[in-house]
Amino acid sequence: MTALERKSDLSTFGTGPVPRYEAVKQFIRSRIESGEWPPNHRIPSENDIVADLGVSRMTANRALRELASEGTITRVQGVGSFVATHKGSTALLEVRNIADEIRERGHTHTSKISLLQQEQASPEVADALGLATGARVFHSIIVHAENGVPIQIEDRFVNPAICPNYLEQDFGSITPNAYLTLAAPITRTEQIVEAVLPKPWECKLLAIGRYEPCLMIRRRTWSEAANVTVARLVYPGTRYRLEGVSQ
Repeated sequence: MTALERKSDLSTFGTGPVPRYEAVKQFIRSRIESGEWPPNHRIPSENDIVADLGVSRMTANRALRELASEGTITRVQGVGSFVATHKGSTALLEVRNIADEIRERGHTHTSKISLLQQEQASPEVADALGLATGARVFHSIIVHAENGVPIQIEDRFVNPAICPNYLEQDFGSITPNAYLTLAAPITRTEQIVEAVLPKPWECKLLAIGRYEPCLMIRRRTWSEAANVTVARLVYPGTRYRLEGVSQ
């Protein structure tokens, strides 16, 4: 048996009028649509496709790249390609706990702390939080994952005067959103949504390519008159979507 299985199915591969890369895509889709490869199933690598289907590496790469951009598969750099689940989503106008969103979909939320420290506020951060340049701020960078696949970088600055115990929290068991909502209930929110290309360090944390489009939310929140936090939330565009409902 090869990585693509059922060798007899390969006898007529690529004999039709469609381009070879499209034939590879159809071949993979047929496995997914039949249920043989369920969501999160690891699909054959480029090397497997080249060896088993007799196509070039360029053809295999194009097929996988297009399937990923269409949302059919998820590619995790350095790990492999997997059958995609339905894209996660978040309500555009709400400030929700990402862990709750993931659990509501019946999936598993995990997080990894990349940075958690005290810093001096840059002019940009100071202006966003209403502080003096160089004032003390708390800075955290946390990567949130759904079923082990990274879906959000949370890059957050917090006003220590409002949440002095922020750095002492166990953000492996509680998200910053959940903690801040309890410590300083939100009374006002400002959100800006942009389409961006990820920075090199963000590509590494999200395990995505340099040119994968991402969604970014810039969010500021207040509790009464005090500005509590400013955050950049970065989502891989092929793994997440924002939704808004007007009534």
